[in-house]
Amino acid sequence: MRFPAKLEQATLLRRYKRFLADVRLPDARELTIHCPNTGSMRSCSEPGSPVCFSTSDNPKRKYPHTLEMVRSGNTWIGVNTSRTNTIVAEALADGKIQELQNFEVMKREVKTSKGSRLDILLCSGEKKTYIEVKNCSLVENGCALFPDAVTARGTKHLNELARLVKRGHSAVIFFLIQRGDADRFAPAAGIDPLYAGTLCSVHGQGVKILAYQADVQPESIEIVKRLPVTLEQ
Repeated sequence: MRFPAKLEQATLLRRYKRFLADVRLPDARELTIHCPNTGSMRSCSEPGSPVCFSTSDNPKRKYPHTLEMVRSGNTWIGVNTSRTNTIVAEALADGKIQELQNFEVMKREVKTSKGSRLDILLCSGEKKTYIEVKNCSLVENGCALFPDAVTARGTKHLNELARLVKRGHSAVIFFLIQRGDADRFAPAAGIDPLYAGTLCSVHGQGVKILAYQADVQPESIEIVKRLPVTLEQ
């Protein structure tokens, strides 16, 4: 995924109220921008960090600027979770996900039951593969971790995937690791033990777990490789 316009750079002052961030521009002006991330942004919201943001031409937006990425050390981290599904969908369409190829139709935001939607559906004849995509921005000691905050909604998605497997479909939980300083993935049992335990349980029921790493740069975000997954609690 290439950004349609050049991102602007600034310095993070603070992230607050979940969806807002204050940044300082190179000319010392301060700006409040939209932060499209519902997680804690643990390990990628340190004040003083370099950031990149985009600008919308929608005149109805109260905050026309959007936080796209934060740099930790030498690593850019994608934090705009509204782009996650598009990045994965583009990689699927380009045949970059080895385990999910040779499909005929891709659908987005698919209703699977009352009150439940999943991110992507791949169809090939009668075969259906349901995919739920999660953005992973937390890394500790080289291990990418999800979630970075307790997520009852995420646990609900896992159980929905397991339900679809029982109905004879294929199901995948796909973790997009939007930073380059990880070499493996694991559920964050220390943050949300219920989610971690549920992930192990549904995997045993046939839900496939995929973790892919993206190369995050101010010009583009591209999926580059699969990372190994460990489920030890």
